[in-house]
Amino acid sequence: MKLLQPVEIGGKLLKNSMAMAPMTRSRANLEGIVGESTVLYYTQRASAGLIITEAINISNQAIGSPLTPGIYNQDQINAWKKVTDAVHEKGGVIFAQLWHTGRVGHSLVKNGVIPVAPSAIAIKGQQHFTMEGMKDYETPVALTTDEISEIIMDYQKAAANAIEAGFDGIELHSAFGYLPNQFLAESANQRTDQYGGSHENRNRFVLEVMQAIVKAVGPNRAAIRLSPTSTYNNIEHQHPVEQFTLLIEQLNKLPLAYIHIMKIPFPADRFPQYPLNPVETFGAMSQHAVIANCGYNRETGEAALENGPAKLISYGTLFLSNPDLPKRFELNAGLSEPDRATMYGGNDKGYIDYPFLNQ
Repeated sequence: MKLLQPVEIGGKLLKNSMAMAPMTRSRANLEGIVGESTVLYYTQRASAGLIITEAINISNQAIGSPLTPGIYNQDQINAWKKVTDAVHEKGGVIFAQLWHTGRVGHSLVKNGVIPVAPSAIAIKGQQHFTMEGMKDYETPVALTTDEISEIIMDYQKAAANAIEAGFDGIELHSAFGYLPNQFLAESANQRTDQYGGSHENRNRFVLEVMQAIVKAVGPNRAAIRLSPTSTYNNIEHQHPVEQFTLLIEQLNKLPLAYIHIMKIPFPADRFPQYPLNPVETFGAMSQHAVIANCGYNRETGEAALENGPAKLISYGTLFLSNPDLPKRFELNAGLSEPDRATMYGGNDKGYIDYPFLNQ
């Protein structure tokens, strides 16, 4: 099986072509520090060719959801060092996914501070989880150009912190409606300065962040996750093929480890301008390795590797509920079902108690 064959990414030889996708688990403490259960959680899944962590907040401002981890102070760095050491002892490779939620947050999670965004446009038709229950989204505060520069520096510092914590590389979370994705989308970005308007201007923030991360970590250690067809969190692109083609052409100029593309389904009647298979459409343009994500199983993942352009397939909930997923794929064994009630928050139940085949 191609899924079980070693593959080289960013100068590292991975033991197989399966990645563990980033998944928010909300198991950090109130200070954004991960604990011993998180160490075990990632160590259990070190048979993945590549582990990509849950999204990690780059600053206090970046926080959108409660009990999510950070990497902007020394205690947080030290806690993640225990994770990376344990994964490396098992022969694993682990990248940190860096996160700024932008408008996908709430002041009840941010000590009363209103979320920020490219433009003062609230998310409609959805609610956000807080420690006081589900709440309507607030209208975010539009960022100034000086504040944008500060956030870019926050990304650069967080990337350096992640390398100090022992991570093998960095993935920018530029998908699923969070801050970088907000800059990309007309539905969230109606700026008239150098960060809004044209495709070039709306791409600018993402490219400047990636340049800053590369500067912090060096070649072949930075990567990016994109979701060109996601409509979650009120994200809409008017001309996605033109815009993401331009973005990937610019990303090709940077010494990246990979591009991680989410193949998210969408209502085709409402978005006829969206490509049906963004992995094929945009992955073929990339000069970097491509990781394909979203809804793949053993058979469809294998077919995607056979047909290209993906070099790895990332699995989310399948790795959540099957810590030994590569072994199960090898043996074509049965799969454990995820407990959706314990995905986001809670204790060790539904976190580190999923069985291995030999259990």
